[in-house]
Amino acid sequence: MSFHSTAAQLVTLAAQGEEGGNHDSLNPLVTGGGAFVVLLLLLWITTRFNRDR
Repeated sequence: MSFHSTAAQLVTLAAQGEEGGNHDSLNPLVTGGGAFVVLLLLLWITTRFNRDR
């Protein structure tokens, strides 16, 4: 496989990806809210184990 044919395939692949790429079921509000809740839970756990400070 030559460099030219590989580059041509990559250009073709990149041109097909212009449609967006976001999955329909991924809601940014739910994803961000879930991450926020997980981080708050980790913060709470960390402060419970670190009572001596």
